[in-house]
Amino acid sequence: MAQIPMKFDVVVVGAGPAGSAAAYLLAKKGFRTLLVDRGRGLGDKELFGGRVYAQPLRDVWPELDKEAPIQRWVTRERISVVSGDNVITVEYKAGSKKSFTALLPQLASWMSRKAEQAGAVFVNEVTVDELVVKDGKFVGVRSGSDVIEADVVIDAEGVNRLLLERAGIVERLKPDHIALGVKEVLRTGAPQLEAAFGIDSDEGVAWVVVGDVTRGVPGGGFIYTNKDTVSIGVVLHLRHALEAVEKGILKDHVSELVEGFRLHPFFRKLWKDATISEYGAHLTIEGGLKFSPPRLVYPGLLIVGDAAGFLLSTGVNYRGVDYAVYSGKLAAEAVEYARDHGGLTYENLKAYEEKVKGSFMYRDLIRHTAAEALMNNPELFSKLPGLMTKVLAGIYEQDYSVKTPFEAITEALTSEGVDLFSLISLAWLAVRGL
Repeated sequence: MAQIPMKFDVVVVGAGPAGSAAAYLLAKKGFRTLLVDRGRGLGDKELFGGRVYAQPLRDVWPELDKEAPIQRWVTRERISVVSGDNVITVEYKAGSKKSFTALLPQLASWMSRKAEQAGAVFVNEVTVDELVVKDGKFVGVRSGSDVIEADVVIDAEGVNRLLLERAGIVERLKPDHIALGVKEVLRTGAPQLEAAFGIDSDEGVAWVVVGDVTRGVPGGGFIYTNKDTVSIGVVLHLRHALEAVEKGILKDHVSELVEGFRLHPFFRKLWKDATISEYGAHLTIEGGLKFSPPRLVYPGLLIVGDAAGFLLSTGVNYRGVDYAVYSGKLAAEAVEYARDHGGLTYENLKAYEEKVKGSFMYRDLIRHTAAEALMNNPELFSKLPGLMTKVLAGIYEQDYSVKTPFEAITEALTSEGVDLFSLISLAWLAVRGL
């Protein structure tokens, strides 16, 4: 830190997708920009499931398709419900390529290099200890004894918002706020992967799995195909996981859940003879806008990406990287607007909040509030998977007599200890949420 200038127009804290997008666009517009990250190398701290929607990234980097480290374009969407060894799977063959799989350290590294190429100063292995405030305005950042001054600070520190906590803007993380994701990357080789998943070399699969993979705890499993590896893992809503542990429902360590998923009789054939090349865990946002700070703009400070609560999780769609990038874009536009309309004042910077509230991502987060609430309903995860698989078992697993669907449903309800009224209530919640 001592080797860099002590004053910038903008300091961006966090070199993930949100921070790198903001730094890139600001540097292109001529702002003296510092991008600082505590990771050892480019993208070192980045971890996520594996899928990114492309268009919001193209709005920042039009060269994305040609230059970015894209693994595979997603052409197959699969959803599976698991109860014991029984599995129900639905597949959709996409007509166009809207999203791709990626290894986030590679993608984030590419993004931060683009920011450097545009003229931003990038410094890693530096922990920012404090957002510096003077006379009610954020005026820079402190790392150890070093203070870097800035006209604007952009907080892109992610889900673990220690700087915003210390500044008194947000509360400490609570189990209600977050989920825990644990991931393995399995190396298979491209030919084996394509044969196992039934795809061509230019195709990829995004697969959501619910049910026993999380022992009935709200959350789910995921599978994403990369070039020659497969990313798999589970996500557990933390509050419900803790409650399940206290009740004795969840007795396994989360690593054992991932291992159980990998070794499940239905799925393990997809990565037969694969080797585990990576393992990691990461906290993620739970609740979208409920996680947002009271405001996104303070005098001299803008909040973007995960730190702002910009992540959508509906149980079917998961969007985070593209939302982060887009929020970084809007922040950069707001800073440029402020400069061109009288200066980087609080009143001018509030254009960022206006831009956010007029954006597609904010509208989506509002529209899908009920779906996110549905994904927090323990009954949905503990009862429906068993009911669904038992109904189909009753219909298809026969020796002589053929059951009617009504008979299969009635037997499944009795077997699972669920009355018809409870089933109707769950179905109604599902319809409302979706």
